[in-house]
This record gives sequence, structure tokens and C-alpha cells, in this order.
Amino acid sequence: MSKKIMKKMIEAENSQPQRYNYNKIWTIPFVTAILVVTILGIISLFVGVYDIWGQEDGMAMFFITRIPRTAALMLSGAAMSMTGLVMQLITQNRLVEPTTTGTIEWAGLGLLLVYLLVPAPTLVLRMAGAIVFSFIGTMIFFLFLRKVKLRSSLIVPIVGIMLGAVVSAFSTFVGLVFQMMQNIQSWFVGSFAAVQIGRYEYLWLIIIVTVFIFIYADRLTLAGLGEDVATSLGVNYNKMITLGTILVCIAVGIVTAVIGNLPFLGLIVPNVVSMYRGDDLRSNLPWVCILGMGTITLCDIISRVIIMPFEVPVSLILGTVGAVVFIIILLKQRRLK
Repeated sequence: MSKKIMKKMIEAENSQPQRYNYNKIWTIPFVTAILVVTILGIISLFVGVYDIWGQEDGMAMFFITRIPRTAALMLSGAAMSMTGLVMQLITQNRLVEPTTTGTIEWAGLGLLLVYLLVPAPTLVLRMAGAIVFSFIGTMIFFLFLRKVKLRSSLIVPIVGIMLGAVVSAFSTFVGLVFQMMQNIQSWFVGSFAAVQIGRYEYLWLIIIVTVFIFIYADRLTLAGLGEDVATSLGVNYNKMITLGTILVCIAVGIVTAVIGNLPFLGLIVPNVVSMYRGDDLRSNLPWVCILGMGTITLCDIISRVIIMPFEVPVSLILGTVGAVVFIIILLKQRRLK
């Protein structure tokens, strides 16, 4: 056994007691977080321009738009935060998430090509296109990383952002040539304004993805220790990386097709959770989902009230907050070096 493997196994062994201390989920802070997210959800139900109390169809609108919107917020927030956590584990990099690997841009390209091939595609077709292309793009990102000898924590997200920029530029070019810019713009601007009954139900599939991630949580955590360590502990590294990528792409494809681009959510929440709880996927997953729900719901409430009666796209609020957090993490990583 090489010295590198021995070193990582010793580090994992030394950090094990700390993770065991955090394995207990139902603690007072976790229950408090659930209560806070519940309160944010209730606020979201009653925030909006339409007067659900004074209009005759107010209660009908409440069930048609408000409840679906709040449910979509919760599911999307959990999905994007969870994908960031999984990608950070399998790439062993704190700065990686669908926004910084080009996965979102590839999903957008898949949506665009579906619109080109099918004049009026159904939501299922759009989801399928987004999932397939996000998987292809993420695998290209991983293959490219294998060819890069310099693997510092800063190089990995920079490579992903560069690849994403190239894909986004190509999507824009195709959109201009075929006069599809309206579809591209609707993807770039992630917003929950159009969510209503009949247009969000596929987001419930995210629960199935979450269940699979929880089932394979321990093996994905071992895969996050590196190929040598995972193989020595009996885990099929390539199989786990592929499975994790598939689950991530399914969640990203669903959210992208239904809602649009939600930047940096998978970067903020997992880093905050890992900062206090370590890197155990199984015990961190509930925390990441809850905090992701709260973050996206709070940003959406701000987007609805900041210039009421108009509405700012939630991606603008998320992008602003996420960019600031991303810069802070970059500076912190540099100081640690």
C-alpha cells in the first residue's frame, strides 16, 4: 500500500470521531432550522401582488399559484444544494457545483437543441434534453480534468467556468442564427413567476433522486477520498463517480427545464454546512436540503418585495449573493495556501 493511501486512511481515521459526533440529525439546531424554513414557506404563501383575500377567486389563485410556487421553491432549493454537495465530494473540491463546472450551460444547450428539433416540445422532452446534455457536459469536464496536471482548488472551477462560457457562447450563437433567443433568455433568467399547477409537478422527482443519494451516501463519501482510498476500501470508484454524476444531472436537468438557471446555490449551502459538520454526506444531506430550501425561499421573497408590484428574477438575487460568497471562499482558499 502506497504512502499516499496510508496518509489518506490515517486522516480519515483521525477525522472519524468528529463525524460521529455530528451524525445525530434531530438536534435542537436542526429542529430550529426546520421551523425557520417553515416560517419562510408560510410567508412565501402570503407574499404577492394579487390580493387573495379581497378577490372572489383569491382562494383559487392561492391553490393554483401560491402553493405550487412555494413547493417548487423548496424542491428546487433542496435539489441544487444537494447537487453541489455531491459534486464537491466526487471532485474533492469546495469550489465545484453545477454553475462552476458548466453543467448548467450544457443543460441549457440541451434545451435549445430540443426546441430546434421539436417546434413545441413537451416538458418531458425538455427535461430529457437537459438531463442528457448536462451528463455529457459533466463527463467532458471530468475527462478534461484528467488531462490537467495542475489540480489546485482554484484551477478546477476556473476550467469549469471556461468550458461553461464556451458552451454558453455557442448556445447564444445558435439562438441568434435560428431566432431562438427568447428561449435562451427564459433559461438564463431563473424565475418562479410562471410556476402554477400543471407546470411544476415533475420537480417531485427530486425526492427520488434524494433517496438514491441517501442510499449511496457512504459509498459516495468514500469515493470523495480519492480513487486509491476508495478502491482499497472495496468501493468501485468509477461506478460511484458515474452514479453520482447521473443523479446530479437528473436533478439539474429537471430544475433547469422547469425553473431555469439558479446560480451558486450549490456552492453557498454545502460549504456552510461542511464548514461546521465535516464531509459526511449521509449526515450532511438533511442539513443541506433544509438550508437550500430556506436560502432559495428567502431570495424569492426578496425578489417579490424589493420593487413591488414588479418582480426581480430570483436568479439575480442568488447570483449576487453567490458571487460574493464565491469571492470570499476564493480569498479564504488563497490565504490557507
